[in-house]
Formats: sequence, C-alpha cells, structure tokens
Amino acid sequence: MRKIISLICFLLPVMAFAGQPETPAQLRRDAPDQHIVVKGDTLWDISAMFFKDPWRWPYIWGMNKDSIKDPHWIYPGDVIILDRATGTLSKGGRSNGVVKLSPQVRSGEGRQNAIPSIPPGAIEPFLSQPLVVADDALAGAPTLVGLHESRVIAGLGDLGYAKGLSEDRGTKWQVYRPGKTFVDPDTKEVLGHEAIYLGDVSVNEFADVSTVVITNANQEINVGDRLMAPNDPVARNYLPRAPESNLSARVISIYGGVSLGGQNTVITLNKGERDGLQNGHVLALYSKGDVVKYEGQKLAMPDERYGLLFVFRVFDKVSYALVMQTHLPVHLLDRAQTP
Repeated sequence: MRKIISLICFLLPVMAFAGQPETPAQLRRDAPDQHIVVKGDTLWDISAMFFKDPWRWPYIWGMNKDSIKDPHWIYPGDVIILDRATGTLSKGGRSNGVVKLSPQVRSGEGRQNAIPSIPPGAIEPFLSQPLVVADDALAGAPTLVGLHESRVIAGLGDLGYAKGLSEDRGTKWQVYRPGKTFVDPDTKEVLGHEAIYLGDVSVNEFADVSTVVITNANQEINVGDRLMAPNDPVARNYLPRAPESNLSARVISIYGGVSLGGQNTVITLNKGERDGLQNGHVLALYSKGDVVKYEGQKLAMPDERYGLLFVFRVFDKVSYALVMQTHLPVHLLDRAQTP
C-alpha cells in the first residue's frame, strides 16, 4: 500500500472552474460567526458549518481564477470568519487580523499539517488498486500456482510459486481475485469486472515458475489467485465542483457487498470518463418516488433528493464515489445527478 494520501494541495488549472455557476451560496440558518480549525477538520466540513452547499467552497472562500493556480493551506488554529454581507469566508491568522485566503504556504509548518478537502483515510485504499479491469485482464494475468509445503492458504511471510511473471515489470506485485461483474441496469452493457485486492508479494527468484513471498495479506490468499503489477499513481484532483453538463448515473454497487450505504460509504456508479465524469465531481443523490393509488389511478411521486456524493476515482465506464452527506440510506439503483 502506498503512503496515506498527501493532504490537499490545490495545484489545479483554471479550467477546473469553466462553466461553474457563480451565484451566491445559501447560508445555513444556524451558521456561526466564526470557527477555529482543529485537527480532523476538512474544507468540506468547515464549509458545511456555514453553507447549505459545501461543495462550492472555492466560491465560498472568495477564491478567483488566478489565485487557485497556487497552493492554499489552512491549518489547525486558524480562525475562519463568516462575512454575511458577501456570503464568503475569510481566514484570520493566529496573530494577524482577518485576511482574505491567499496563495501561500506558511513557513515553519509542514504540508502534512494542512487540513484536506475530504477525509483522506476513507478513500486511500481505493487509490492504490485497479478495482475495475477489462474482460481479459485477470484471465491473462500471472497466477499463483502453488504454496510452500502444499499449504492451501497463504498469509504474511509465506512462500508461494507463480507462473507468468515478467522480470521487466519489477519484483513488486499485487494479488487479486475476480469479483462481481458490473452491468449497466438500463442498457445491460458489461461495464467491467471488479478486482478484489488481497495483498502484495515480492519476487525472490524469477523462473518459469517464480518464487514469491507474501509481504502483505489483507485477506486469505489461495492457489489460483492472480497477480498484477502496481498501477501508476492515481491523479488526485480533489477540487469539488459540479459537472459542466447535466449528468445522471445509477448506483450499481455499494462497497463490501452490502445492499445499503450511509455517510462515508464508497459506491460504484454506472458512468465513467466516457460519459464526462471526472475526479472531484459532486453529484446529488435521489431515491425513486413511491407509486401511490389515488381515485383508482397510479401516480408516481417525485424522486427525493437526500444526499451528496463526491467522485474520487474514474474509470472508462464506471466511477467510485464517497457519500459525503445523506439523511436516508443509499440503495442500489438510486440516482445520482448534477446538483
């Protein structure tokens, strides 16, 4: 596993805001006049204390298209002050007066102390693994064909034997097992196959049948499991924003194989890069309205908006998102669309 995701660095292009609405954000009725930043805060959480639409925090903080070219840092101990006249937030330093958030890195403080935009621990495991693979990716991957002393299950430190490893891909490999097949609920198109991450191995010796040692085991590793070389680092673009077009997707999986999800649950959507979804897109969650009988007729009630999700990893045909806010359980086949 790679190190915990580095805390937020907003080094993003101006195009991130193209087409974004710039209407004033709605204040919460119970918005405080100020907030002192503490460890564990996120930009989303702080914005949600003051405004109903926290995903629009770049505007809430009064950022402009020039200032977002550079890193911005907010640290525990900073005082966040609400300007009710302009509907924006300002930052007061520990010893300074109130100042507009400006592009600077505070001297003497490491970047690891800056607060992130969303909870990094909730999504880190999903950034260092493939998660979704094409039809033939696992079928043609190197295979664990045996375990030392004819064991059935391998764990940390055990030796195994793998066929098909390529020396030019390096000595570090990840172990996977095929999971569910993602199918579009509307078109019935196969969107990809889930790859269940099991652990890591290191190659001791390359041969027709190579010798490997288990260096990490999240789950039991068995003969027949597949090996894949680690992916390149995933681009971490976490600036929350609405899609520029009206996108609509369906929840096709809730991580862990459960049928209901809640806040901080990771879900899979049936839309991906080809449909226009990008890392950082925020979508509203809707549950399908009930059908009721009235005077002998069946009437469909309107769909109910009940939460927000944050897209953090996009594949060609599917995407993974973190449920940021919800007042109802997330169900399979619920709708997510541009807020």
